Amino acid sequence: MLFLCLVAIFVASLVACNLIFQKFFYWHPLSWLGQGNTGYAFEISVGILPYPITFLVTDLISELFGRRRANQVVIAGIVAAVFTFLVVTVAQAVPATSWSPVNDDTFSQVFGLTGVAVGSSMLAYLLAQFIDVRLYHFWKQLTKGKHLWLRNNFSTITSQFVDTATVLLLLCTVGTIKWSLFPALLLGGFIFKVLVALIDTPLIYLLVWWTRRRFALQEGEEISLD
Repeated sequence: MLFLCLVAIFVASLVACNLIFQKFFYWHPLSWLGQGNTGYAFEISVGILPYPITFLVTDLISELFGRRRANQVVIAGIVAAVFTFLVVTVAQAVPATSWSPVNDDTFSQVFGLTGVAVGSSMLAYLLAQFIDVRLYHFWKQLTKGKHLWLRNNFSTITSQFVDTATVLLLLCTVGTIKWSLFPALLLGGFIFKVLVALIDTPLIYLLVWWTRRRFALQEGEEISLD
């Protein structure tokens, strides 16, 4: 049940990223330090809000269920994203009725770039997620299962930079985003993801501790689903 819940959260977060990415907002980093909306404001997509959750989930699955299960979840995410793209494509193709609360133009304006988003994010997603899983287990083996904070943050921060840079490069190349916005979006998105990665460290410790206690696992021991 735990594994299924983690997979559900992962897939929902990934699909949501591709559906809501066209809205951008201002982010004031100093507001996290209690300084209010002061200082430099980054402009980032709301699609970035659920995305760090996917890396938290893959790290949890890597820690509790092993590398093979984590890679399976990454592939499941691709299937879910492609299926969502097909559903949106069909929904966009059928004409709206005259009384429809959402007409064709509004629907296309909101979801019209979903195909571009899915294509760009899937390439970035594949690269970043497999890097995340690989680095996580590299650090886990190197530290002999100790220092959970190290493998969680080092794997996530590295893969998040790769993901942010890759998806922005692709979106700028196809003309969805202007090249002039690239530096600010890269910096703002990466800093946001790094802060989220640091903040979720206590959460992953708590969840791993609870799971090990619930299933009577030793440090480094994984749950077998076979």
